[in-house]
Amino acid sequence: MARRHNMKHDVNYVRRKAGSVMAVSQPRQEKESEDCSLLPLVHDIIKCMDKDSQDVHQELAKLKVKIQEAREQISNMPGVDSSPLEQQQLLATLREQVRTKNQLLQKYKSLCMFDVPKAS
Repeated sequence: MARRHNMKHDVNYVRRKAGSVMAVSQPRQEKESEDCSLLPLVHDIIKCMDKDSQDVHQELAKLKVKIQEAREQISNMPGVDSSPLEQQQLLATLREQVRTKNQLLQKYKSLCMFDVPKAS
């Protein structure tokens, strides 16, 4: 089963640099039909056990690979190495930045500099 990947640029993690917080744009791969469920594999294992089939070892190997892939994805997730306190501090900083930027946006909108002249 071939899976196609879509490349998208997305701000998917934040990096600290010289005491400030900087959002970094990284390419993100999305699998169209990402299946993270282990239940189908467990179901296949149970079916093989019911039939006394020799395919049980093959199905168990598939399950083991799927679990290992999930572990790798989790270990590569941004922020996993940060403590909950660090994550809360970062979240508070980012919220403050959003609040400040929204205030500036409202201020600039009120200056009427963005009124589009009507074409005659």
